[in-house]
Amino acid sequence: MKTFLTIDQSTSATKALLYDKNGNCLDSESVDHRQIYPKPGWVEHDPDEIWSNTQKAIQLLFNRNSSLVNEIAFLSITNQRETILVFDKETGAPLYNAIVWQCRRGDPICRQLIEYGQHELIRQKTGLKIDAYFSASKLKWLIANQEEIKNKLSSGEALIGTIDAYLIYKLTQGQSLATDYTNASRTLLYDIVNLEWDETLCQTFDVPMRSLPTVLESTAMFGETDIDGLLNKKIPIYGIMGDSQASLFAQRCFEPGMIKSTFGTGSSVLLNIGSDFKLTDSGAMTTIAWCYDGKATYSFEGIINYCAATISWLKNQMQLIDDPRETETFAQAVSDNGGVYLVPAFAGLSAPYWNSEARAAIVGLSAHSTKNHIVRAALESIAYQIRDVLDMMKNDSGVCLQSIHADGGATSNQFLMQFTSDIAGLDLLVSNDPALSPLGAFMMGLLGSGECASLDDFAEFPRKMIRYQSTMDESMANTYYNGWKAAVQRVLD
Repeated sequence: MKTFLTIDQSTSATKALLYDKNGNCLDSESVDHRQIYPKPGWVEHDPDEIWSNTQKAIQLLFNRNSSLVNEIAFLSITNQRETILVFDKETGAPLYNAIVWQCRRGDPICRQLIEYGQHELIRQKTGLKIDAYFSASKLKWLIANQEEIKNKLSSGEALIGTIDAYLIYKLTQGQSLATDYTNASRTLLYDIVNLEWDETLCQTFDVPMRSLPTVLESTAMFGETDIDGLLNKKIPIYGIMGDSQASLFAQRCFEPGMIKSTFGTGSSVLLNIGSDFKLTDSGAMTTIAWCYDGKATYSFEGIINYCAATISWLKNQMQLIDDPRETETFAQAVSDNGGVYLVPAFAGLSAPYWNSEARAAIVGLSAHSTKNHIVRAALESIAYQIRDVLDMMKNDSGVCLQSIHADGGATSNQFLMQFTSDIAGLDLLVSNDPALSPLGAFMMGLLGSGECASLDDFAEFPRKMIRYQSTMDESMANTYYNGWKAAVQRVLD
């Protein structure tokens, strides 16, 4: 029986998964990595730790499935997007920690570019806003502040990559430096209309184009690997995709008007808009959903910085909970939020506000407020932000949204899912697989390897969902939501 290996390198962990040809996950293994916070608003990951954890997760998975290892046909990768690093061309050793998508150290650079009138030029080419969320300002900061990186990039001794490109380089022992369209489109350096790295954009951010990876379709062959000796033969690498687009693909949102929301560390709400590049004047971004058979599919995207990361903050920073699963019990222990709202602007507010200066706050505390109210407010904040984005995208697209396809680890929280459905006023269809990103990358690998001939082949893939229907009175939902809007305004003020 053929098996297929996928790496899911996310913001919090690295997971290795084994699939069969029908899309069933046979087994998986996950290894967490550290979140490094050198300064307020700064977030880093150790690339060596991520690479080591990738090998560890795969080894543990192989140990339990030794009879299937020799049947692996190819390897796929899905990854956290926008996180960027610079590494040595000869050794593959990182020259600095990876700067994570949540990191705000590029804010002054972005403000300066906006003041110089660069916003519209960059938006027309990339579909994105000038914002530190994306990769380019992180690179400009590294080049300006790390002399070794500046010199090695100038001499051609260093390379630049998103996490997928770094892993491909390590897996192929330096034989392949490549990324796919979905990851390239998140850097602020890539022209998503002409599908090429843009010289003007690279000059704007002081990035040498020769250090950037080759951009391929997700279905392309990205190289071969024996996973640093874990396999006794080399297998091809097919199916590379940024995590949010991969989950859109796995949800089979192949047609314009279909929408999905990933409840992960952050949240990405994607709306398929088809093959025509469009821009909006609100907070929605335009990005590449995927490129397949030489043709790009575009999407609107609403980005939320803090989704499940807010729950992690409750646990790790505030120590209000011992386990994320406790949040559901605490939230249900009170009949309502007691007027308490948590605005999780720990790294500014993203869509539709795009205010990098905003900072988190808990609003509406009284002498009667308890830990339960704060925990509930944290969960509710996720639903409110989803509605913010859905309202924005509905206005931008003119599409009548019928339901939300949901995935991600936080979908296991039934209180959060029901509250999201209530606040959005839409049915919420939650996949029984909380991690669809690796499935989407694997599906792309099936197309690339020829195991599947077309999108129609995925009709038979397993697809079980839980449906949450809005049960809250509309006036009550609007009362809750208006309280949220008022809390956000206080933070913005």
